Amino acid sequence: MHRRGFIALLAGMSVPWASPLYAQQIAKRARIGVLGAATDNPVMGPAYRAFVEELRRLGFDEGQNLIVEHRPTEQNLAALSADAKELVSLNVDALVALGAEPSLKACISASRTIPIVFVANNFDPIALGYVTSLAKPGGNVTGVFLRQTELAEKQVELLTEAFPNRKRLAVFWDDISANQFSTAERRAKLLGLQIHSLKMQNPPYDFEAAFRSITDADQQTLLVLSSPFFARQNERLTELAMSHRLPSMFIFRAYTEAGGLMSYGADNIAMYRQSASHVAKILRGANPADLPVEQPTKFEFAVNLKTAKALNIELPTSILLRANNVTE
Repeated sequence: MHRRGFIALLAGMSVPWASPLYAQQIAKRARIGVLGAATDNPVMGPAYRAFVEELRRLGFDEGQNLIVEHRPTEQNLAALSADAKELVSLNVDALVALGAEPSLKACISASRTIPIVFVANNFDPIALGYVTSLAKPGGNVTGVFLRQTELAEKQVELLTEAFPNRKRLAVFWDDISANQFSTAERRAKLLGLQIHSLKMQNPPYDFEAAFRSITDADQQTLLVLSSPFFARQNERLTELAMSHRLPSMFIFRAYTEAGGLMSYGADNIAMYRQSASHVAKILRGANPADLPVEQPTKFEFAVNLKTAKALNIELPTSILLRANNVTE
């Protein structure tokens, strides 16, 4: 075949070909292991999706140049530890521990060298020795730290402001939210409240029995502290609070959207986006020891006026003025 004819033949053929840059990106596809709430969790599921979306915005697109290995956290520490070890065996570039302390504990027990990014929702990573300080975490761990104990105090204060004549407060808590409970109980006593403590055990929790208990004890308000095992059943919790005609306070806006009366806490979607920024920096070569632990910057006080009307209560103007999210 003449040279000119050979060139014409090539021009008419469809030859699959990848650019050197694309091939390089595929060859360097990053892999992260995530211990986080189940993706269908009604409270934390949207936050996890925001985490993945933020990674995409920062240049790490799942299915393209990023592989995400996700394992749910709604299980005991032994199961979490087994999942973390499995993730390490997959040669992940980073581990991500979202939520309560057992997730981070499992990741650290699995590896002292792989970078770990946490979202500390229910524990103090400095007091527990996971990081040295906010500015210089040290080691292979960094992330986002939400001071839940301070939020628990504020939740008690807001309930007291909203219902100054109601002195009997029921509190739902579990092992994960024990520090929050201690702080909330201390603040409630200073405000002259009587605490009815209900420690939930052996998930999935029996909330029906818990509500029967607080009804029998003639409780007047309810505080539900932060735990992934509560978040899993947020709609059931808010339904029971409504049916037992109890004004309720929660941690995340998703609870008020489901029918809870009030919530006060950090914007968990914004917080998970912050953690994604840490992950992206590490995937680009940053050392976690040099990345300061961040704290949430966006907080929400949400009120559901439809629930207030259904409970036949009128919230003080001071409460309505402070709310930055109102469901009417």
